[in-house]
Amino acid sequence: MFSHIMVGANDIAASKAFYDATLGALGHPPGQTDPKGRVFWFTAGGIFSITSPIDGKPAGCGNGSTIGFAAASPEQADAWHAAGLANGGTPCEDPPGVREGATRLYLAYLRDPSGNKLCALHRM
Repeated sequence: MFSHIMVGANDIAASKAFYDATLGALGHPPGQTDPKGRVFWFTAGGIFSITSPIDGKPAGCGNGSTIGFAAASPEQADAWHAAGLANGGTPCEDPPGVREGATRLYLAYLRDPSGNKLCALHRM
């Protein structure tokens, strides 16, 4: 359904370090920086990227928006969460753990250095 996701970043270097660490914990290689300073993480399923806003204004996070990354296991989601906290991320929502609803999910939430809300999700 999705081809790519791009989020704004106020500090590209800090955001790249954060995403290299968190996405690395999920098994993805470091992001690639293009000549315009944007950073891309390429996977078979799509592309995740960060950029400074082209209008020159500060990047802002979407209220009510969450970007979810697939985790292969609860342990991988925990590693993602720990890597994020160690690289400028801040915790949000409940601590990582199982959530009951229509299906059982293991969820871990963080905000990136620019305030974007992220989740590592493992379907149990």
